[in-house]
Amino acid sequence: MSDEVSFGEFVTRDLVPSSVPSVDLPRGAEDELDPELLSLPDPPKKGRTVTVLVLAVTALASLAMVFALRRDVVYAFASSSAADVGELLTVQVGALASLENQAVSAQGMLGAAGGILYERPFAADSFRALPVAGRQDLWVEVRVPAGQENARWEPPRHFSGRLVRFQAAGPRHRGLAGAVAEATHQPVPANAWLLIDGEGPQGARWSVALAALFLGFAGWNLFALGRLLRKVR
Repeated sequence: MSDEVSFGEFVTRDLVPSSVPSVDLPRGAEDELDPELLSLPDPPKKGRTVTVLVLAVTALASLAMVFALRRDVVYAFASSSAADVGELLTVQVGALASLENQAVSAQGMLGAAGGILYERPFAADSFRALPVAGRQDLWVEVRVPAGQENARWEPPRHFSGRLVRFQAAGPRHRGLAGAVAEATHQPVPANAWLLIDGEGPQGARWSVALAALFLGFAGWNLFALGRLLRKVR
């Protein structure tokens, strides 16, 4: 029976027992494992191994792409003021080495023979890689506007763009040296230079966003890999 107390028009009832009996649990019962949980099968080890391999490979591939884009990222923050190297026919290789991966301006005549014509995805214009007339260790990539690629097209005489070593021109020029060697039946010298006409530092800003994206992929995969391999205490 609950106690009832009247105060004028208000009536209160004590519905809660004054004392609640405590239940003593066996010592260590809260630490006992549930038999039903123990009866569950172990997680498949093969699936876990595959997940670890996928995360590791993805992280390494993302880091490799960041490494491949490192020169493009550096050029994106280079000075937009082009250094004048003068006549390409007579410029010294030592002067080019001090301006590697920087914006330069120059003038010279390009040799029509020995060059190749190629295209890029999502670009309506075509491109030509042509050697400087009288040299095989210095090449220029020029962009030909759409509709102007014909027999009457003549290469320009003045250039302004990015100066790089032919073999280290970046992902967008990967395989260009092999294509030139296949088309001309003459390998490109190992110390050859490539002047990418029309490519200023601002045009390389895409590499910064792409490198950041791949870096984010690598970080997320390494974080997930660490959590997956961490021992549960």
